[in-house]
Amino acid sequence: MAREDERRRLFSYLEKRFGIPETLFDDYLLFRRKRSWHLLRDVPQLATASRLKVSKAGLRAFQEIGEFVKPTTRFIQIFGTAATRARLEIGKEQLQRLLEGQELPVDLGLGTGYVVLTLGGHQVLGLGFFIDGNVRSQIPRKELRQPMLRDLGVGVSKRTRA
Repeated sequence: MAREDERRRLFSYLEKRFGIPETLFDDYLLFRRKRSWHLLRDVPQLATASRLKVSKAGLRAFQEIGEFVKPTTRFIQIFGTAATRARLEIGKEQLQRLLEGQELPVDLGLGTGYVVLTLGGHQVLGLGFFIDGNVRSQIPRKELRQPMLRDLGVGVSKRTRA
């Protein structure tokens, strides 16, 4: 189980950076494992399951990357819809550029850090990293599934670096 100060630090970061309310996670437990944290809904059935030997449980939610704490792609795809700040709406052409490894010059009025990338303002794709007026894709290659991109009308070359 993560310490209470870790829990406060992670969820207050989400609220300050992205506008995702801390209270959204009141019904969740947070577990620390090495340099990452896992999120698990606190349900009555956990008492029964606690007798089992479990090596991993829940959704990997955060990981430490240098001086930053990075929400995972899957976590942001689930909870990023609640983001009201540090959110960048991109179009198909901008997504194509990110997938080709290019940066997007944008004026976000934010400090260096992560931003939620949405397509058309409603579909959360994952995260970008904003630094020096540019956003770089942080969407893992394994998340760039061909059927998803085909549905979006976006082509990806074999050399995609995202």
